[in-house]
Amino acid sequence: MSGARAITLVGRDAPLWIAAAALRRALAPAGVTVRAVELPAEAGVADVYATLPAIEALHVQIGIDEAALLRSARGAFTLGQNFVDASGAGRPSFLHSYGAFGTGINGGDFFPHWVKARHHGLGVGLDDFSLTASAALGGRMFFPDTDSEVYGRSDYGYHLPAAAYAKSLKAIARHLGVELFETATIAVERGDDGIAALRLDDKRRIESALFADLTRERMLHGSRGFEAWDTPGDRLLRALAPRPAALPAYAEIRASAGGWTGLFPSLTHIHVEHVFSHASTTDEAARQTAEAACGLPLDAVTIRPFAAGVAAAPWTDNVIALGDAACVFDPAHGFALHGLQLGIVHLLAAYPANGAGYAARRAEYNRVLRSHFARVAEFQAAHHALQRYSGAFWDSARALPMPDELAHRIDLFSARGELPPLEDESLPPDSWRALLVGHGIMPQSWRPAADRLPPDEVKAHFRKMLGFVREAVLRQPTHDACLALILQPAHG
Repeated sequence: MSGARAITLVGRDAPLWIAAAALRRALAPAGVTVRAVELPAEAGVADVYATLPAIEALHVQIGIDEAALLRSARGAFTLGQNFVDASGAGRPSFLHSYGAFGTGINGGDFFPHWVKARHHGLGVGLDDFSLTASAALGGRMFFPDTDSEVYGRSDYGYHLPAAAYAKSLKAIARHLGVELFETATIAVERGDDGIAALRLDDKRRIESALFADLTRERMLHGSRGFEAWDTPGDRLLRALAPRPAALPAYAEIRASAGGWTGLFPSLTHIHVEHVFSHASTTDEAARQTAEAACGLPLDAVTIRPFAAGVAAAPWTDNVIALGDAACVFDPAHGFALHGLQLGIVHLLAAYPANGAGYAARRAEYNRVLRSHFARVAEFQAAHHALQRYSGAFWDSARALPMPDELAHRIDLFSARGELPPLEDESLPPDSWRALLVGHGIMPQSWRPAADRLPPDEVKAHFRKMLGFVREAVLRQPTHDACLALILQPAHG
């Protein structure tokens, strides 16, 4: 099967179908054929995707209706992740919420004024100035409206059960015109400039101008040149637990002595993830730890290895690595689909309209994508370096090497509350502020511009903000009420 104007994707589950749908939607007008070679599914009933708000833009591009997706996938919303110390170290919990803190004061940034006020005795934390954080901690959802958008960014992600999400995406991809090939195995024919063709288990042969590898095994791209990242854990337990009567609008990440346990609410269950190190914990002990951390019985338990890292050159010859084939993050912050989305977005920007300029396009794609991945990985490295939880797992996390740029970022923030504008950053400044302040870093000083306003004027701004946040949050529905409404099938 010839494919001079085709890209052929190989993978399984949601990553294959979201990539296939996005590429088909974007490239069909240019006459590019998109093919999906589907390997046997691996997503189990306990597997879940915790997404960042940015996934909504990709969903919109593909043409996904939010309510229809949540109905079919039995998913839920999330306003962020609450990090809780269950290790015995006594560290306060903190919320990484998906929204801004405060609103501008006289055209300037809110944060330096808050830092200065804290040094002068302000007892109000950052979360009280955030619409999303206040809603999450108050048991409510938050949907942006005109007034809230003037105040500051408020956003949400999703918890999407992986198997049902994949089923919905597959139907959309096929509707868009993606050509589907199912196979249990593939054989790769190599040529002078990469892959010449794929042979499926029914003997069909598929040629293509480009191939995309979305397999965790890196079947097309190969594991050679995959650079490992140091993480304290290397095994991931997934399970289901009964959902509570009132569904939280956020995930909870509980740090215990032997690892961390994530609780991700969906419509029907709590999806549980537990990361640990096989060097110090057996699978059975990990299951007991996860069950104790949840306080709930676990069902549908699976345990798999994982290894974080990045491809040295995600685009090699005519093969592009996407998703886990390009980069594997620590599961703690729900960055898996974020990494896939970064790859898709930059592939579309670099996609060759004809055969010219491949080498330059490949080089720039690899440079930009690796830089983006590095920024995201630094966020996780900061979490590992700054936490003060108890236990060997967390001791090993603090001992991991810190990238120079991350050390500079932390030092600058500690000195005066500023974040250096690094290239290819895909996480908003308020995410970094939530993480750094949450781990106990209070800037020693602030920008001098914050000294221009009289303290009484700043206090008046703060009182107005706090009142607006309280009133706006009280108007919002609970997570359960919101889901009950949005999950009703449309009529007419």
